[in-house]
Amino acid sequence: MINPILKRALKTWGEKAQMLMVVEEMSELMKEILKNINRKKNNISEIIEETADVEIMLEQLKENYQIEEKVAAYKADKIKVIENRLNEWDKIQPKTEEK
Repeated sequence: MINPILKRALKTWGEKAQMLMVVEEMSELMKEILKNINRKKNNISEIIEETADVEIMLEQLKENYQIEEKVAAYKADKIKVIENRLNEWDKIQPKTEEK
């Protein structure tokens, strides 16, 4: 369920503006991640801020398209796929001796 303030923001500023803002916030997060990895910049506070912004905008995106339940179901399925891949990975990795 969406936070009522975020629902109000979507209604007040409109679908188009908020969906463009989703893209903008994702871009800002990507930029900070790249700075951290490529330039070895210590910008964890910026990554935290942009991650929060993206999560807020993703809530509005799911509300706008009425897809929250479908996203949750798809996410659960994807996590199962990741688990299966990890289990397969564990089978093919050389075992290290415990000391």
